[in-house]
Order: sequence, then structure tokens, then C-alpha cells
Amino acid sequence: MRLVIAAPHGRSGKTTVTLGLISALRQRGLVIQPFKKGPDFIDPSWLTLAAGRPCRNLDLYFLSPEQLRSHFSACCRGADMALIEGAMGLFDGLDLEGSNSTAAVAGTLGCPVVLVIDAVRMTRSAAALVQGFQNFDPRVKIAGVILNQVARPRHEDMLRRSIEHYTGLPVLGALPKKRDFLIPDRHLGLIPAAENESLHTALAATGTAVGANIDLDALLAIASQVPELTSSAETPQLPPPRVHLGVFQDRAFTFYYPENLEALAQAGAALVPINSLEDAGLPIVDGLYIGGGFPEVFAARLEANVTLRREVKKAVAEGMPVYAECGGLMYLARRLNYKGRWYEMSGALPFDVTMSSRPQGHGYTRLLVEGENPFFSQGSIIKGHEFHNSRVINLERTNVKFLYSVQRGFGIDGRVDGILYKHVLAGYNHIYAPTHPEWAANLVMLAAGKR
Repeated sequence: MRLVIAAPHGRSGKTTVTLGLISALRQRGLVIQPFKKGPDFIDPSWLTLAAGRPCRNLDLYFLSPEQLRSHFSACCRGADMALIEGAMGLFDGLDLEGSNSTAAVAGTLGCPVVLVIDAVRMTRSAAALVQGFQNFDPRVKIAGVILNQVARPRHEDMLRRSIEHYTGLPVLGALPKKRDFLIPDRHLGLIPAAENESLHTALAATGTAVGANIDLDALLAIASQVPELTSSAETPQLPPPRVHLGVFQDRAFTFYYPENLEALAQAGAALVPINSLEDAGLPIVDGLYIGGGFPEVFAARLEANVTLRREVKKAVAEGMPVYAECGGLMYLARRLNYKGRWYEMSGALPFDVTMSSRPQGHGYTRLLVEGENPFFSQGSIIKGHEFHNSRVINLERTNVKFLYSVQRGFGIDGRVDGILYKHVLAGYNHIYAPTHPEWAANLVMLAAGKR
């Protein structure tokens, strides 16, 4: 069974509905494999929490249709049902044809689509909206509608009768206006699930609301009317670890694709978690992977952990391999300015970072690898994504090199990304390991002293 949860536009309630469906279906004893369309770390953190299984990302910018189908099937092993949360509007993609849209992913996987409609200040017009989406692309099967933000029973009745009369599609249920199951957000989206456990009550409230207001039997019937996708790929056996790789994993650093961590393990790395807020020093490791997150929110606590900051700086100066993305880049800076106050970071790299009220880089990236380096082949193209409100300032350019020239995206300054310093690569680009399998292999070999 598989199903896509999509919407006409962002902020329609896709995440709320998907979380609620996962919770409600788990209460029925079903094992749900969650997916998120597109590059995202925050929504998947909540989907992972709801499902009790790692959420996976599906993206046709990173994977071919064949690779996407194989990856999807492999991830669904052991699950009763796959639920895919879309991104933006159903047909929003990279170009006029809608490539890499949620609709394109649904078509690639042969998934029926349930459309979530934000019903605020709308009645009969909802039918016209649904009808337009229903007829826009015959390759996409919209199989039902869920109403969100419904004001009262009379409002729901008008919406339901209009949609079912003019489109013939079933309205599977309606969620009322209620703040109990709203998760707060900030500049990059929702607050990550691991950052504040007090927000987890919203997840329970969402599951209760969906169970009470959505026809789960009808939804399961729609999800089951698709042929099974199979995968011939075997689960890889992990080799004996050759290196120990420290990974910053805590409330400040949460942005990691499961595939990236798995790729490192498959390349021979034993992953050693490091808590940047609480650990007094570095464990015995051969290299570091510092992913993204919200270090600015925890800047005071990061600053207070003086011994760890000093040990990271010393390790970098002595040549330890470090791969850092976005938030990791910020931690390696000398100082971080947030809301008008400066905080000391590790000082491993010669620049400062300041936060802006506006996004500095947001979207897919395409980067050209220039010059010799231990991470990627010279002349290769790296696909990734970035979303950051911070920017690098006071950079001592004579003391560093840059790995990438930016063909799409912003990076450090719109022209370059990927600061190279000794054995450190720090940039705003987030990489997806299955797209570039050499990344994990090269990082492990560098940590083993073989590059």
C-alpha cells in the first residue's frame, strides 16, 4: 500500500495530516514507512518520530526514476504501508513541465494522491480548485480529498457536498481549526522534533484528531489499489570498521540524511555520536562529520562548552579530516552573531558568521569541483541543496581555498562554496550520499590516512 499526501500550495496542512495519519494508522497496528518529497530535514524529523522508522527523502533532482523506484522499494521492506508527504504545491517543480514535482514523484511510483485543502474562507470554490487539480495532468490520479481548517459543521457540509458533486471524488474527512496540533516554526520551517520534547504533545493530539475525523478505512482502500513495487537490491553487509568518525548529533545539530550515515558505515566508518552541548571533549576519533541544524538557537550553550570548542580547533590545526555542512560551518567559525550578540565558536576556521532576517541561500545547488582535493574528483558536478539565513563575513581568503564554483545556488558569496582548509571541507551545500557515492568512500579513506 502506498499513498501521496499533497496540496495545492505550501502551508495547507500536509505535514499535520501526514503526521496524524501515521499516528492513527500505527494505533491500528500498521507499520508505516514515511517519506518526504524533496530535500528537507525538519519535516522528516517529525515523520520519523511519528512512524518509529527513519523517514526517507524522495527527489528526482538527485535520483533517476529507476533509482528512485529502487530506493523506495528497498526502504519499504518490513512496512505495511508507505506514506509520502509532498512539498509545495502538487505540480510545483523546477521548470514549466513540473520536473521533480510531487506529481512527478507520484507518477514515477504509481501512487494515488490525496489532496489536502486549506478550507479557510472558502466553500463552493473548493470544488473548482479540486476539479482543476483533478484534470490538470491525466498521469496523476487524485483519489480523494481531506479538508483542513474547517470552521464548523455547516462549513464542512457545504465543502463536502460541493466537492463530491462537481468532482466525484470522496472527501475522506475534515480537520477542525484547532491549535492543539500545530507545531511552531521559525525561519527554516517547523522546529525539529529533537529540539524540544515538550512539542511532542502536538503529535499525539494530531493523531487523535485524524483518527476521529478521517475515514481511515476509505483511505486504506485507496492506498491498496496499486500494484506492488519490488526491489532486487540486497541489504548491504557492513564491513569491519576501518575508522572511527565522530558525528555531532544533538539538539543543535540534527540535519542528517539517514542515507549519508548509512553510506559512511558501509564505507567502513564506525560512527561515534558527539553531543556539542554536553560532551566535555572529543572522543578518540579519526575524523568529524558536523551536519546542519540550528546552532544559533543554542549559541550560548555552544559557547559555554569551552573545552570541546578548543579540542575541535586543535584537531583541525593538527590535520584531522572534517566534513561540515551549514550549521557545521558555523560551528567551525571564530564567532557567531545572533540577534545582535556575538558568541564564540570553535575558531577552527578564519571567518565569522552573522545571521540575517532573510534567507541567504535557498534551493537546489549545482557546483563545479575545481582544483585537486581529497573529497571529490576535479571537474565533477555536485548536486545538492542549501537553506540558510546565515552568511560568512570577515573571511581571510588568503588562508583558505574554495572547492566549488557555484553554477546554481548561492554558497558562500554567490560565486564559490566549500571552504578548504588543511583536511577540512566546510560549506553551505548539503549533499545526498546516494547521488555521490564517492563522498563517503573518500571521507573514510581520508580519515584512515589513505588519501
